[in-house]
Amino acid sequence: MKLSRRSLFIILTIIITIAVDQISKILVRTYVVPSERSNIIGEYFTLHNVENVGAFLGMGSDLSPVMKLILLLILPIAVLGFVTVHIFKDKSLDKLSVFAFASIIGGGIANVFDRVAYGSVTDFFHIDLGGVFRTGIFNMADLSVTTGMIMLFALSLRKKKKAID
Repeated sequence: MKLSRRSLFIILTIIITIAVDQISKILVRTYVVPSERSNIIGEYFTLHNVENVGAFLGMGSDLSPVMKLILLLILPIAVLGFVTVHIFKDKSLDKLSVFAFASIIGGGIANVFDRVAYGSVTDFFHIDLGGVFRTGIFNMADLSVTTGMIMLFALSLRKKKKAID
């Protein structure tokens, strides 16, 4: 079976997203002392090594083991499977949408892998622009998922604007 350029693009985007995330986490686990903070760009951009047993920003870390299994593993795997089937089947998606969905899938798979392999997700980046903008501690998979979501939102706004005009 020969893969189309589109399918190859999807697969490579997912694989590269997972690889970048996993390599960055290996480096952080190896070289950054847990719970210690290192300044990358002053106090604005810092590096940490935190194990997150919950979801985004630690939400759900106090859930029962059964609820964690359902909400942090089973549900994400089901959603990732659905989205993966969708982007391979829906040939009407433009290239930016395909890239955004593949980035979301890659980031999601990378974090689910961590939950299965380690029981937690390694987070390490933090941005604090002096109270103007501040993030929780996140990782490359989170960045991929968030970037993909922002891209899809922007693309949907652009499509709505075109429909109105």
